[in-house]
Amino acid sequence: MNPIRLGYLYGFGAYLLWGFFPLYLKLLRPAGPVEILAHRIVWSVVFVALLLAAMRNIGFLRALARRPRTLAAIVVAAALIAVNWGTYIYGVNSDRVVETALGYFINPLVVVLIGVFVLRERLRPAQWAALGVGAAAVVVLTVDYGRLPYLALTLAFSFAGYGLVKKRLGLPAAEGLFVESAVLALPALAYLGWLARRGESTFGHVSLGHTLLLVLAGAATAVPLLLFAGAANRLPLSGLGMLQYLAPILQLGCGVLIFHEPMPPARLAGFALVWVALIVFTVDAVRHTRRTRAAARTPVPVTAAGR
Repeated sequence: MNPIRLGYLYGFGAYLLWGFFPLYLKLLRPAGPVEILAHRIVWSVVFVALLLAAMRNIGFLRALARRPRTLAAIVVAAALIAVNWGTYIYGVNSDRVVETALGYFINPLVVVLIGVFVLRERLRPAQWAALGVGAAAVVVLTVDYGRLPYLALTLAFSFAGYGLVKKRLGLPAAEGLFVESAVLALPALAYLGWLARRGESTFGHVSLGHTLLLVLAGAATAVPLLLFAGAANRLPLSGLGMLQYLAPILQLGCGVLIFHEPMPPARLAGFALVWVALIVFTVDAVRHTRRTRAAARTPVPVTAAGR
């Protein structure tokens, strides 16, 4: 199969799974958000360890152990993804799927913001315009909710920060997820043990199906990440950037159409502003990519002095 076509299949698979993930999380009730997070971490370690063993790729740990700065960055990445996962689980199971979808809609704008303040990047006028419209959207939604949409902002900033750390680390998807989950596994296991000792664990006490769903949380976490890695290795950034909006669109659909969460006019207006900002941002990114490619293909004239 053509690598580009295969990349799009991987990308659609990843974002479809992420888009319908709220349906899966709802099935994990009556487990609480922290218990679900702990199981997600523990079973991710087990799933990815089996995968790496099948690939005979466990040896990378020895090389990683000799890189303390990389290990420190992995700890930061693990903390950020734990905040992201925990916030998302809490949002879904407290019937705020719409607000979690908002977090992933505004994530690209937060990435640009981090580029300005952390990486000292210079923005094009259209990018500034997109950020301005995005800020107006947050103001409108704050008025609608009567508070800052803190779940959405936490999701957007934690995932953007995670992406920044991961970009600098450059670890493959499976290896990175294994080490990040392993860093979190001990506190996760300690929490699950504490719950069991208090008689408050749902694992093995609700039904066989519920127990199996908690175990499968590891695969449900790892599979879309691996598909995403396959897409990222085959697609141009512009193609991958367009796909990233599929997941929050599906999450929003789940919240409004399946879980019947409210969408009053003011909230809809806030989302509309976010979508306007994303359209401006995406169109500018596509145009900039095309101009850059065209400039790269244009032959540079050779002057007499340069011959």
